[in-house]
Amino acid sequence: MTAKIHPQPDSASMQLRFAGVYSVLRDAIATHAFPGCAFGLVVDDQILLLDSLGHFTYDADSPTVQPNTLFDIASLTKVVATTSVAMLLYQRAILDLETPVGDVLPGFVIGRDPAQRGRYVTLRHLLAHSSGLPGYYPFFHIADSPQSMMRHCLELPLHAEPGTRAEYSDPGFILLGKALETIASQDLATFTHHQVFIPLEMDFTGFCPPQRVHHQIPPTEKDELFRQRIIQGEVQDEHAYILRGVAGHAGLFSNVSDLLRFSMSILGSDPSRRQLFHRETVETFARRQPPSGSIRALGWDAPSEESSAGKYFSPQSIGHLGYSGCSLWIDPEARLAAVLLTNRTWPHRESQLIRTVRPAFHDALRKSL
Repeated sequence: MTAKIHPQPDSASMQLRFAGVYSVLRDAIATHAFPGCAFGLVVDDQILLLDSLGHFTYDADSPTVQPNTLFDIASLTKVVATTSVAMLLYQRAILDLETPVGDVLPGFVIGRDPAQRGRYVTLRHLLAHSSGLPGYYPFFHIADSPQSMMRHCLELPLHAEPGTRAEYSDPGFILLGKALETIASQDLATFTHHQVFIPLEMDFTGFCPPQRVHHQIPPTEKDELFRQRIIQGEVQDEHAYILRGVAGHAGLFSNVSDLLRFSMSILGSDPSRRQLFHRETVETFARRQPPSGSIRALGWDAPSEESSAGKYFSPQSIGHLGYSGCSLWIDPEARLAAVLLTNRTWPHRESQLIRTVRPAFHDALRKSL
């Protein structure tokens, strides 16, 4: 059983109490920051807000987004799936954060420059985005299979000495996902389904949604670069697509209700039941990591000076963003979590309006409380 969820407030009372939130999101839709969104707020074990606005696309006859509409949550995969696996393996004493990546993935040692690679980069470095790996590389131009994709990723040269620079790295989390699969002796999709999503009753969360529900998921993009088609119901990220939809950095689909359940498990909101994540584990993974000045914890992000969480989330908050326009922020001091899911990349990726919408959304939430 999951932490109890009280009945959702009726729409009229939510719109009255959170008028500022609705105003921010309606303005965002009007200015084409995104065509639609679903959003929610939980404080302790009570959902105070769960609603939606807009449509799947900007077409007048497009389906309306519902509060439990499923979205491609992009890099929220890094915390909801990959970091969750790391946390569970850590608290079961199966994962040692100081393990060299090359001990788990030997191909990382025999890359292009063995002298500075796998023996020095640890799992902690990958979680903290301080491995020295670059933030991004367009593997999809040269990789045509999961095997070639992983080979190129394993051979990617470091751009900095491990631990000396924090650079948000998709390749690092691709490797981390594969390393965790090796440690757990189970693929990421199966492990998360049985060990995270089923225990938390996250019934709609998972990789590779079945074809029959694709039309119920907002499209993310008219892809004119890689797949040459509308992307709907399949992962938008090119590298996760090459990896058959299951990867450490992207690929997960979820909805607001499930992500609020996940957030409550991180907050430990219901003392009447055994929590999936121990408090000590959460505190360990929420702690900011070297080098000095980094906003990265272990898998999680922490607020920066101009954070997407806005001005009112405490410094102890943890969260993450998704390229498709999603966000999840959890404030343990205020005992709350906020979720915003959008498809801001529709029909194309160029718009960056989401950068101003996110902090405005979170500020309006906190002011409403």
